[in-house]
Parts: sequence; structure tokens; C-alpha cells
Amino acid sequence: MQLVVARIGRAHGIKGEVTVEVRTDEPELRLAPGAVLATDPASAGPLTIESGRVHSGRLLLRFAGVRDRDAAETLRNVLLIAEVDPDERPEEPDEYYDHQLVDLDVVLADGTEVGRISEVSHLPYQDLFVVERPDGGEVLIPFVEEIVTEVDLDGQRVVVAPPPGLIDDRAVVASARGEVAPAGTGTEGGTAGDGDGR
Repeated sequence: MQLVVARIGRAHGIKGEVTVEVRTDEPELRLAPGAVLATDPASAGPLTIESGRVHSGRLLLRFAGVRDRDAAETLRNVLLIAEVDPDERPEEPDEYYDHQLVDLDVVLADGTEVGRISEVSHLPYQDLFVVERPDGGEVLIPFVEEIVTEVDLDGQRVVVAPPPGLIDDRAVVASARGEVAPAGTGTEGGTAGDGDGR
């Protein structure tokens, strides 16, 4: 199975290094020196990673045969693709690959259907499930322990305990005067999470 593990950004310096937008939880494995990666577009690769380092919080890579800034710039926006065994699982028991989560059913603890995961979005502060609702709409569910209470790969489902208002508009929000008003009527509120994405 092929998975996108990074997108090449702009050239860095004059010796062929590039910045990369990492799209894997295991960059030390997928983007290690010696790794040979397919590309999209295919005409740009395959690319062999020669070296890597972190600079100012960004991962920099140099590829074999790419020796100057001009050559590095031709790789901008190229996707790096790794071949992954579909049965492989991350080392940590509470971590998952995106392909394991996409298409899982999302349900509440009582079995009520919420929808199906169509995408896993990786943001700087946390990961989000993009869930397609039965009515064709979408809802974003933070992938944090407080909300995602169970990931059952064998049962092909994810159990969630969403706070009021996350998956519907029936939540109520207390106003400054202590009255209760329907969510979305002008009072400011929402859920704030500091949980780590998995």
C-alpha cells in the first residue's frame, strides 16, 4: 500500500536541501537517510534521501543527485510516497495509520450512528477526523482521548463521546446573565481541547 508521507516545500540554502511538510507520525522511519520514495508526479522520482536534519522546527532533506538550489526548486510541491505493508501497525498501541482509520464507522456509546471517517486531517495542535454524515454533511471530530473513547479496528468502528454541540446544533450555552440560550444565537462559546492528537 502506498501512503503519502511528506510534501516537498521550498529550497533551503544553496546545497540542494528542501523543506518538507511531514505527513507521517513516524518521520524517523519513513524519511530516514537511505529511504527510497516514489513521487507524485511520478516523473520527479523515485527519490533517495541522502540526509536529513531539523532546522528552526522544520525538517530539511537532501536527495541523492540534487546538488544545488535550482535542482531543489524543481521538486517544490512534489509528494513523497512510501510503500507500507497494509497490516503494519505503529509501535505505540494507541497510535494508528490514516489508512486504518479512513472508512471506519463513527458511533456514540449507545450505538447511534454519527457517520463514517472520510479523512484524517493533521493540524499543528491536533488531528481531526473528517466524518461524512448519513445526510451528506460533514462534521470535524478532534482525535483526542476525551472525545474518541474507543478505536475498534476489528469491529471497524470508532466510539465517540462528543461534547454538546460538536455533532449537532441542539446544544445549549449559558449566557452571561445565567439564562440558557440555544447554541449559535450570538453567545461566544465552544470546546477547547489541549489533548494531543494521536
